[in-house]
Amino acid sequence: MTRHAFTLEEADALLPHVRATLRRIQAGRDAAQRRVDQLGALDALWGAAVQEPGNHDHHDYLRYRRSLGRIHRAIERLVRTRLIDRGIRFPLGGLEHGLVDFPTTLEGRWIYLCWHAGEENVRFWHELRTGFAGRRPITSEILTRMAQPEDTALADDSGLDF
Repeated sequence: MTRHAFTLEEADALLPHVRATLRRIQAGRDAAQRRVDQLGALDALWGAAVQEPGNHDHHDYLRYRRSLGRIHRAIERLVRTRLIDRGIRFPLGGLEHGLVDFPTTLEGRWIYLCWHAGEENVRFWHELRTGFAGRRPITSEILTRMAQPEDTALADDSGLDF
């Protein structure tokens, strides 16, 4: 499967969608944390005994665990359908730090346009293996060499890791 090489304009146009998705993911994380806290309270109160069917709080314990599972699946579904399936990379640390990458090409190789929550638009890029720490500003000179339709990198997207 060949990935789409995003232009800077395409990446910027998707940022409202990305921001909305990150807000929904954060709401799910907050809900998951509430369930974890509730499970922690039950554990502090009962220990392993809360897992016993006869325990007074066993029903709540099961309900919180099921709810936590549903929340995790919903977050995974959001990431998959609203980001990854659209060709947007959600890197390690993306959940905690609000990071996304848009694959593009530069002079025959794949790179990522990099956006961090709180930034107005996409202003940085990095090599596939350098990650956030290797971000470099998108200059007008670099921009003219990105996402060219004839770029040979389009033929091999095996270096992209999502």
